[in-house]
Amino acid sequence: FPSFQEREDIEISSRYWEEEDSITINTYFLIREEENAFNDTVSFIIKDNYIITVRYRELKTFREFVRRLLTNPSIYKTGFHVFSSILEIKIASDSDVLENVSKEISKLGKIVSSGNLDVTETVFESISYYEDLNMTIRESLIDKQRVLSSLLKSYKVPEDVREELRILIKDVNSLIDYTKFNFERLSYLQNTFLGLLNIEQNKVIKIFTVIATIFIPPTLIASIYGMNFENMPELHWQYGYFYALILMFLSASVPIFLFKRKGWL
Repeated sequence: FPSFQEREDIEISSRYWEEEDSITINTYFLIREEENAFNDTVSFIIKDNYIITVRYRELKTFREFVRRLLTNPSIYKTGFHVFSSILEIKIASDSDVLENVSKEISKLGKIVSSGNLDVTETVFESISYYEDLNMTIRESLIDKQRVLSSLLKSYKVPEDVREELRILIKDVNSLIDYTKFNFERLSYLQNTFLGLLNIEQNKVIKIFTVIATIFIPPTLIASIYGMNFENMPELHWQYGYFYALILMFLSASVPIFLFKRKGWL
């Protein structure tokens, strides 16, 4: 039986090896527990008409296989037939998970397209979650791809099983491409949402810039008059203060008029 270190080692020599009369396979099985997803290694030892599995948790895949086995036991002639069927069930399950991820990404796309920036934190958390889940699925699929490639090179595999494995590896390759497509969609959504945030921030900065520009001329006038001390208009001229206020108002009105004409307000 493979040791714990051999089960967890990611090198292909530790994931698959052949002996004179047996084949040992360590492959990832995607596990989903509530919101968590991770890969757990399941070991298979195939010898003649037998197959031994080493796993440390109950897996839905094996329950489904037992149901199939009891329905039609005659089709499982060797351990290779059993392994092929188990892998087929698991790959179909991974495909369903990928499809659900794709649906959730589509929902995120609608949220991003709505331009609602009140859900910023939720959107980024969701994107991060589905990126991690997609990566976990991809790692599991790539591991199966390597195992299937090694099996197809083995002379021990019966020809009818070999044909099934060829179909499975095509399915796995398609799913790996699908994970790449999901990554591209998530990256696009993230960049789009960041772009919307930047546009909104630029609008805020623009407003503050316009306000600051409008108040610069009145502030300059007030500063100049305030530094005159003895020559301040309001000291020796009855209407000097009102004159300064009108001048400040006009100096602020000119930028406002120009900004409106330019369409900046």
